[in-house]
Amino acid sequence: MIPARPVREPVGPKKPWPDWVEYRPGQVWGHDFSAFARAGRDALAVMDLVSRKWLRTLLVAHQRGESDHVKVIYTLALEDEGLLAEAERRMVQVVEPNSDEQLPILLAVSDGGPQMVSGTTREWMALHSLAMHVGRPGTPTDQAHIESLWGHIKNEWPHLEAIDDPGLLEAELERRRLEYNGVRLHAGIGYVTPDDEHEGRGAQIRKKRREGMIAARAARITYRRHNHETRT
Repeated sequence: MIPARPVREPVGPKKPWPDWVEYRPGQVWGHDFSAFARAGRDALAVMDLVSRKWLRTLLVAHQRGESDHVKVIYTLALEDEGLLAEAERRMVQVVEPNSDEQLPILLAVSDGGPQMVSGTTREWMALHSLAMHVGRPGTPTDQAHIESLWGHIKNEWPHLEAIDDPGLLEAELERRRLEYNGVRLHAGIGYVTPDDEHEGRGAQIRKKRREGMIAARAARITYRRHNHETRT
């Protein structure tokens, strides 16, 4: 007799963002692993979920991802973004009641993987004034932007999964990260680059593009009207 399939626990409603989140660049990050089997490595990426900037990548042995790797990549990304000094300052400074410094520096979003939600990870995040937001079990759409990052990377640069040298894979991922951030126009942020959105240039670029399209349409209408009147 075939055993009955175990009943899956309901995942419940999606947990909303905390009230203090303004959903601006530099405030909501996400992190996730993806396997590169030929190289025997898993890649851990951190992404700004608002600007879609791919902040950092860390390669680890396949299926050996640990909380220490999460700490390392966040330390590197915080330093890159100029936030590490603020996190370290808060560790030793007494915070005044009701001050803005009682708010976390940013929100770290992930799935419920053991290395993501371990007590060690939670303690480290809290020590660095980083809040955590964990998606529902079996519901990757709760952290869709970071999940889709790896899908885009592997679809657009399929040769990455054929690389069997870990050093070469690391170098190639870094090249693709720079291209992803500074060259590729991202549909999710109105066809600007993640670098543009992250640095605050995205809104102006989108505005100028809309104005250019309106002007081009007006010019076409004027041209057609003029030609029609000339012919008649």
